[in-house]
Amino acid sequence: MTWSARRRRGRFGAFVLTAGLVAGVAPAGAQGVWVAVTPTLSEVAPGQVFDVQIAITQAGSAINGFDAVIGFDPAALTLIPLSPVSLQQGSLMSGACGNIFHRFTPGADRATVADVFLCAGVSVTGPGTIYKLRFQASNTPQVTQLRFLPGLQFYNAGLFVGPAHATDATIGIGVSLDSPSPARPVRLGLRVAPNPARAGLSFLIEADRAGPMRISVVDIRGRLVHRREETLGAGEKRTLHWEGLDPSGRRLPAGVYLVMLESGGRSISSRMSLVH
Repeated sequence: MTWSARRRRGRFGAFVLTAGLVAGVAPAGAQGVWVAVTPTLSEVAPGQVFDVQIAITQAGSAINGFDAVIGFDPAALTLIPLSPVSLQQGSLMSGACGNIFHRFTPGADRATVADVFLCAGVSVTGPGTIYKLRFQASNTPQVTQLRFLPGLQFYNAGLFVGPAHATDATIGIGVSLDSPSPARPVRLGLRVAPNPARAGLSFLIEADRAGPMRISVVDIRGRLVHRREETLGAGEKRTLHWEGLDPSGRRLPAGVYLVMLESGGRSISSRMSLVH
């Protein structure tokens, strides 16, 4: 079976979300993928060219491929593709399989990546680097971010692997971040019920720190179909109801959708299915 066929099968298969998914430190053997733009905190000089890595930070579920979309502010950072572009592949991927489907699409405000093993039966669990990106900082001192945008997906043998726990990076351009020790990451919780859903459904969200939270739903092509922002207190749980409608009030077609919860530079994502 070809990669594209396996991927189609995975996209339209049935998915059940595990209740109480939490982003944070995973116990040994935990299911899911923990990924970050590293270093998560860095300081660069105005105009400096620098590299960042997309890395799996700890062992989790086995994967043999991924899609990722990294967003950035074009007023602060300019993406510099490497030549050949294969140099951007991380050692965890390139060291495991010599035959990889690799697609890189540079954009004005995002970098879109697909990287998948074509070696039968090969997978990795991390930790390790799965991709590298190069940027040039602007000449204007400021603080900016590299963020995982909706579309982060991991695969193994043509099926989705989840949940995906993602940590963004903060960059000080000619500015001190004044962080003597790394801040404790926000722990997030996300549950969707019912799943699969025929009509209305609910998102149960929580975080261990107070602050704004954003929940986004995208279709399998990465198009945003629903977004909502809430501010929660520390440890507060909140249930958000959604009728499965797009921004125009039309019912969305049956299929698999990605749900992402973001807060404090941390995100957690997983899959849900709409059926009619």
